[in-house]
Amino acid sequence: MFHVKQPLDAPLAAAFPGGVYAVGGRVRDEEMEAVLGRELEYKDSDYVVVGLPLEEVRRRLEAIGEVDLVGASFAVFKVRAQGQMVDVALARRERSTGTGHRDFVVESGPDVTLEEDLGRRDFRMNMLARALDDGSLIDPYGGEADIRSRRIDIVAERCFVEDPLRMLRGAQFAARFGFSLTPRTLAAMHAAAPLVREVSPERVADELTKLLTRAAMPSVGFELLRETEVLAHIWPELAEGYGVEQNEWHAYDVWRHNLATLDAAHNDLTDRLAALLHDVGKPRTKTGPTFYRHEVVGEGLAREMLVRLRFPGHVVDDVAALVRHHMYQTGPELTPAAIRRFVRRVGPERLDRLFALRVADIVGSGLPKRGDHNERFAQRVRAVLAERPPLGVEDLAIGGHEMIALLIRCGRAAEGYRGGPEVGALLRYLLEQVLEEPARNTPAVLLGLAERALESAAPFGHSSLHGASAHQSMS
Repeated sequence: MFHVKQPLDAPLAAAFPGGVYAVGGRVRDEEMEAVLGRELEYKDSDYVVVGLPLEEVRRRLEAIGEVDLVGASFAVFKVRAQGQMVDVALARRERSTGTGHRDFVVESGPDVTLEEDLGRRDFRMNMLARALDDGSLIDPYGGEADIRSRRIDIVAERCFVEDPLRMLRGAQFAARFGFSLTPRTLAAMHAAAPLVREVSPERVADELTKLLTRAAMPSVGFELLRETEVLAHIWPELAEGYGVEQNEWHAYDVWRHNLATLDAAHNDLTDRLAALLHDVGKPRTKTGPTFYRHEVVGEGLAREMLVRLRFPGHVVDDVAALVRHHMYQTGPELTPAAIRRFVRRVGPERLDRLFALRVADIVGSGLPKRGDHNERFAQRVRAVLAERPPLGVEDLAIGGHEMIALLIRCGRAAEGYRGGPEVGALLRYLLEQVLEEPARNTPAVLLGLAERALESAAPFGHSSLHGASAHQSMS
């Protein structure tokens, strides 16, 4: 018998003698530790109380600590005591009234049994409870046997109809625990696959995040989602890579290459999303053995896919940028100025991620690594960065105030002018000059360059400085 004591186990057992149980991932993980020797993963402790009405449960919990009823319709209390916060719920049964997570009636109270409460959960391996008083395992649905057999099984096919998100959870658990879905579970997922469109984007993103960051090989989960056609209703763009053959530099088709690159990436949400999506544009750009500008198409697809599921904005921006720039050149002919422009385009804060993506991409090719040119290029980039060159307009030795004064002094703007597009155009031009030669970043040199640019630009009456002819003269 394996039972990890938690701080609130004893006070809860005392408050509800013979009537309180630990449930959820904690019990499952304890059994995995006992049966499979797998390291404990759970972070939260959830409890179920049976045989008592709501107000009596509240009264007894208030003797333990601070209590909030956070799920009135579900009878769930948040309890804070001894530096811990846990969920304590009354046993409940659910009756489906349709499809989807919200289409059911919930009943809770002293007449609901523990077995009924466990039976409403997703998979047998999660239908476990542990009595707090003696540590005994309650396993009415054979969950421990499933853990021993490393399988994921359902009690009834309606499991995924009642909550389609469970299909994503099944794929996530399979990848995370190294378990196999039973044929019945796979068939039920396939039949219910279209229903995943009814799940909120945020819940889908949350489950995909768990798959990407908690599994050593998240490819296992994505392959299950593709096989059961769940993926076709979430990210059909990603599934397009299946069967799309590549050139001699790859051992796999686009789909398998994306998955192999994913598994080789750092265990970080942004890194793994970038690895998974880095070649998502290939199927739509294939011409013979080439995929011309697939990184440009892929950038747009990746951004659209991530926004659709409402991933955080900074994750969307970083992943899109990594996809856009993952085909960067590494040749020794690149000058220091070219490297500075590369850093400017990518962003210094993304360089380590981009270099790591290239490493994962090479592993994902399925072929032996060829040379060390990527490592040598990374060293060159870091050497350039160590010189702390100006990389943005904000790094210039002069700014907008000086440009405004210059425009007025040269008669290109009237007295009282407070700035406009011309100022930004001048500063961007100066940045290009400094990227080419950092020694130019002094006030005197920059002002001289700006004056000459103004002299060569067309008059405002014909074309403003930020227009086409001015752009050409300053590029």
